[in-house]
Amino acid sequence: MSTRQEFLPYALPLIEEDDIAGVVDSLKSGWIAKGPKTMEFEQRFAEYVGAKYAVALNSCTAALHLALVAAGIGEGDEVLTTPMTFASSANVVVHTGAKPVFIDIDPVTMNIDTKKIREKISSRTKAIIPVHIAGHPCEMDEILAIAEEHNLFVLEDAAHAVYTQYKGKLIGSIGNATAFSFYATKNMVTGEGGMVTTNDEELYNKIRVMSTHGMSRNAWNRYAEAGSWYYEILSPGYKDNMSDIMAGLGLSQLAKLERMQGMRQEIADHYNTEFRKLPELEVPVELDYARHAWHLYIIKLNLDKLSIDRKKFIEELKVENIGTSVHFIPLHMHPYYRDTYGYKPEDFPVAKGVFERIISLPLYPKMSWQDVNDVEDAVKRVIERSRR
Repeated sequence: MSTRQEFLPYALPLIEEDDIAGVVDSLKSGWIAKGPKTMEFEQRFAEYVGAKYAVALNSCTAALHLALVAAGIGEGDEVLTTPMTFASSANVVVHTGAKPVFIDIDPVTMNIDTKKIREKISSRTKAIIPVHIAGHPCEMDEILAIAEEHNLFVLEDAAHAVYTQYKGKLIGSIGNATAFSFYATKNMVTGEGGMVTTNDEELYNKIRVMSTHGMSRNAWNRYAEAGSWYYEILSPGYKDNMSDIMAGLGLSQLAKLERMQGMRQEIADHYNTEFRKLPELEVPVELDYARHAWHLYIIKLNLDKLSIDRKKFIEELKVENIGTSVHFIPLHMHPYYRDTYGYKPEDFPVAKGVFERIISLPLYPKMSWQDVNDVEDAVKRVIERSRR
């Protein structure tokens, strides 16, 4: 018999009346493509994270790609990153013509292992993409020191890290550029959508122009009364901009981000309290220098204490009507990266070993306390049935 009668999805966005009103206001305004709300969203988000500039885009993938292109990354270059991430972190490197070079992860935080970065730097290395997995920041001081030493562009993948702090400073104003995601499962949502922030004015101007076909900067309002029909194509750009419909939702989500984060923190604290009692599990860490955004709650199974593997554990949770996910299947184990670059699973043993043990449990503001208790009870019941 399952803990729940109804299936609990792994993730759901918190959409309230203010969010609906923000979208409706955009629709009524007549600006449904890029317009004044997009510009306002950029300004408010930049102010929130403490960056000088922000460009709202249609995805975090677009933010990563445009930042690399604006930084001059291209054919023959190499970009360092982690295999423990979503495909876009490395796909965008391939899109520029450069080669992604993977570095194994820290077994505790699952972020890039800074002790292994230097050994992967070559004469072709031009950038590094640290990924703040689950919302726990990477060790940025060490990464920035290495980058300065080798003249590397630092592009932070903060798809999970809205609200994350490193040594008291919000992620978004530390590296040369930072890419955020507002996808439907993220800590704040615009449906699809993303943002790139930077303190570099030249980089900002390049990204802004490239995000709308390479058109001159003010071309977005060419149909408004104060606009002009005349524009110039300054570069062969892309169609990556955000719309005012998305920005209307983004503004309302940003306004209540702190409240939603408080709810995430409460759930994570409750999970930690209950799951620390179980020797069959390892709970996520929050190191002294970090403020965790708790985008994901990733447990690690101590498989030597269980009679089942991770796959079976997930199946058992599904029987209990609890949705889960796995973050992530390491990129070097996927067919494209395996076949193109000749990677073997054991090339990054920490990432491979961690992957075989991890499960992401539901954690989002829309959960009720009954939902939280049901997740905890289901995990305990599976463990009781499979304890060695």
